[in-house]
Amino acid sequence: MGRLVLVLISMLCLWAASTLPVEGGDPIITFEWKVTYGDVAPLGVPVKGILINGEFPGPNINSTTNNNVEVNVFNNLEEPLLFTWQGIQNRKNSWQDGVLGSMCPILPGTNFTYHFQVKDQIGSYMYYPVTDMHRAAGGFGGLRIHSRPLIPVPYDQPADEFTVMVGDWFNKGYTSLKKILDSGRNLGRADGIHINGKNAKGDGKDEPLFTMEAGKTYRYRFCNPGLKTAVNVRFQDHVMKLVEMEGSHTVQNIYESLDLHVGMCFTVLVTADQEPRDYFLVASSRFTKRDLTATGIVRYLNGNGAPKPDLPKPPVGWAWSLNQFRTFRWNLTASAARPNPQGSYKYGGINITRTIRLANTAEKVDGKLRYAINGVSFLEPTTPLKLAEYYGVADKVFKYNNIPDEPPAQVSKVALEPIVLNITYKDFIEVIFENHETAIQSWNVDGYAFFAVGIETGTWSPEKRMNYNLLDAVSRHTIQVFPKSWAAVFITFDNAGMWNIRSEVWDRHYLGQQLYFSSLSPNRSLRDEYNMRDDTLVCGIVEGMPKPPPFSS
Repeated sequence: MGRLVLVLISMLCLWAASTLPVEGGDPIITFEWKVTYGDVAPLGVPVKGILINGEFPGPNINSTTNNNVEVNVFNNLEEPLLFTWQGIQNRKNSWQDGVLGSMCPILPGTNFTYHFQVKDQIGSYMYYPVTDMHRAAGGFGGLRIHSRPLIPVPYDQPADEFTVMVGDWFNKGYTSLKKILDSGRNLGRADGIHINGKNAKGDGKDEPLFTMEAGKTYRYRFCNPGLKTAVNVRFQDHVMKLVEMEGSHTVQNIYESLDLHVGMCFTVLVTADQEPRDYFLVASSRFTKRDLTATGIVRYLNGNGAPKPDLPKPPVGWAWSLNQFRTFRWNLTASAARPNPQGSYKYGGINITRTIRLANTAEKVDGKLRYAINGVSFLEPTTPLKLAEYYGVADKVFKYNNIPDEPPAQVSKVALEPIVLNITYKDFIEVIFENHETAIQSWNVDGYAFFAVGIETGTWSPEKRMNYNLLDAVSRHTIQVFPKSWAAVFITFDNAGMWNIRSEVWDRHYLGQQLYFSSLSPNRSLRDEYNMRDDTLVCGIVEGMPKPPPFSS
């Protein structure tokens, strides 16, 4: 009898290990989202939007380091839907990344529960839908990860905190934008900027976005969920202290304004140290021919008076933004959750095992606009890449290493196919993002934090490594690349799975400027990667195929 009990316990343990991508002992927090259509009007023009539990922007996900997060999404739209968790590293768990290369979409009228852990992370992040042009309709919101009580942050506890979603908006509606892209054109200019889905009129009748009490300090978590426009944010008559950027505590410099690139998040502290009254929070477009500006009201508790009409001026030119990037430094003395803490401070001394240069280009294919990387424009397959790989039918869906590690000297014809680079597990890789165009770029890497070691104008060459910051570059997950410039990042590929690298400029993403890295552990082991859960959605050519045997240890 005792032996039978032991066998049953062992079987239960193996079953749990094969189905539950969570760390035992860490709290589980749950959310239920009902996703519906609804009218939204950030710029005063009603359009069909996407609401989460009736909210636009969507509700905050409030979590603490190492929480296991469960989000049960009910798709009440008439279209397939997926959410991605921008900057959440999903250790060993690309199954829950929420992109079409690793997951099947949630079909209309069904629900699916995401399971992921905010492992060894703190900071300000966001979520948004990745299917079609849903990001243009809403469905985005803030994802906060607080530090555990025993691990102090390098500043006093603020009186309160606010999530600020600042981005561009198009009044055409997301279905019309999709038709524009499908016809082979880009989206053109946005119609305006919004702050949390609003734009104040400044006539004294606006409701405040946020309320502060004189003498107290507040934490503002900024994210840019827009489609293509970088913005500059600033507070009227107040300064900002930058304290965190995409999961890293930063050296606490003071700024009058900060550029917020597409897909980027950061945290600032603002002290209510002015006369109690209303003040403007201002956001304006950057690097656009036509200036777009949005305002929101920040009200002092018991304050008296409307905001002054004079708005603080935005900066001019992208060289200003490049210089600001160089002021961002990692706070090396702060106690905080961070992946791979043992090696975090020593990235400058690790030998580079591979250099990959990714150059973006705009090309015409059969008369229609496509955006390519090293001569190939990404084409979304009907079978998720991760599923094809896991089921052993990758050769029927994609080819590995189908772009070169550096841009070809000349591209005779752009190919349209899935792009997958095979990366040796735990390799330390240098990725160079090269921008040969006149428009600013913004890139995101899923599943990892990377060290943003350099951005410069001109053409990259190995000699440029002499200018890298090899000491205190901020560990982050998005990087901007200025016109006719390049950006260099270092990544340790220690997170097994299929991970997306994409343009955050969404018309470029939709028309092919993305790829995937496959980093597989040589050991089929739960120590390196979680098994596919039993409730994983299955689609494409693997539908109906027998499930591969799970990892056992």
